[in-house]
Amino acid sequence: MANRPGMKVGDKEHEIRGEMLKVGEKAPDFRLVANDMSIKTLADYAGKIKILSVVPSLDTGVCAAQTRRFNQEAAALGEDVVILTISADLPFAQQRWCGAEGIDRVVTLSSYRDMKFSDDYGVHDVEWRINQRSVFVLDRDNIIQYAEYVPVIVDEVNFEAALAKARSLV
Repeated sequence: MANRPGMKVGDKEHEIRGEMLKVGEKAPDFRLVANDMSIKTLADYAGKIKILSVVPSLDTGVCAAQTRRFNQEAAALGEDVVILTISADLPFAQQRWCGAEGIDRVVTLSSYRDMKFSDDYGVHDVEWRINQRSVFVLDRDNIIQYAEYVPVIVDEVNFEAALAKARSLV
């Protein structure tokens, strides 16, 4: 798989594996691990508008804030929208973190097993085996309607743009 420009971590550039996805493309299917160790695919969220909130690790400040913000916004988006927070954290750690933080409106999924999601979505930080911070909004047919890759690990996603796109699809 081709490599693309990296992600800044402090003064260092980390290699990111995978091609950046573009608006209008069909989103790659995935097999991610849920907190109960079951496998989830795009088909599990059929008919829904999906916000894929991709983070390096829930155990970091910016990732935690991103997940809290999307959890807070989820209720106002209604039943037609599902928010999936995806990291390479172990499902047990994701479950523990969500319980401690009171996260109950977003679904956490893990790419830890094979990092295929990370490669397919162009977010695989090869050096640290984590995901590059990013957000994707998929319509009901899994066509990418919004895609943002954050080039500096400590920067936030554009919440307003992603949420506005999701609202426009309801």
